[in-house]
Order: sequence, then structure tokens, then C-alpha cells
Amino acid sequence: MPESCDLAKMGPLLEKYRGQDGMLIPVLQDAQALYGYLPEEVLVCIGRELKIPLSRIYGVVTFYAQFYLTPRGRHTVRVCRGTACHVRGGKQILKAVQEFLGIEENETTPDFKFTFETVACLGACALSPVLLVDKKYYGKLTPTKVEQVLKQY
Repeated sequence: MPESCDLAKMGPLLEKYRGQDGMLIPVLQDAQALYGYLPEEVLVCIGRELKIPLSRIYGVVTFYAQFYLTPRGRHTVRVCRGTACHVRGGKQILKAVQEFLGIEENETTPDFKFTFETVACLGACALSPVLLVDKKYYGKLTPTKVEQVLKQY
């Protein structure tokens, strides 16, 4: 990523929102869609061009879970830590994902294929233990099934 913001890329986005009230979150969402995450140079550029203090931008970015300050994998794997999943073997599912991917929670594989997260609940308790890859649910898992699921990606 270049030291300065690529205005050829960011210019149209910034112009779209310049002068609008409440534009910070939509600008950040669009910038993240453009880059896949929010590099520091982009945040500095947004602040400079839209005259928003960098401290305010970081406050918003770090408050909302939808924003990422580091590159993400093509696929996001989320493992449920809810009570139903825990009681039905969720710890083994969590361990199987870690072993298969070779990373810990909130990390991304070196090839940027997967980002691994845990969540409090996926809302699919009847399928527990469950994991979510991107937007697809996989339930009634065993460690062996976890490997079969992740090999598809």
C-alpha cells in the first residue's frame, strides 16, 4: 500500500460524500469495500480530505465490529461459543478449526484464504455445534466434518 492515499481510487468516493452530515460511516464502509480493509493511509486520507480528526475516525473504526484495520481472508470462518454448542462439543470444533487452518482466533491465514473468528451465538442452536463459513451454516459437526467442510474452500 502506498504511503499516501490513491486519490484516483478514493477521489470519487470522497466527492460522493463531501459536505454531507453523518457521512463518516458510509465513507468508511465504501473505502473498506474498495480495499478489503481500512489501511492507515486511507484513514489519514479520509481525515485530511473530509476534514475529520483522525482520532474521531479511529474511534468509529474501533467501536464498530464491521470495520477491519488488517487484511482479511477471502473466507471468514466463525465458530459458535454459545451454550448449546459448548455443551454439544463446541470446544472440539474450535480446536479442529484451529488445527486445520493453523491459526488462532482473530487471525488470518498467511495465504489470506481464511480469517477465523468466534462468536457468542450464531442463532442456530438446534444445529449445534455449528460454524459459519461466509454466509453458509454447517451444523451437527464433529472434528472430522469440520475438515471436510473447510476442504471445500
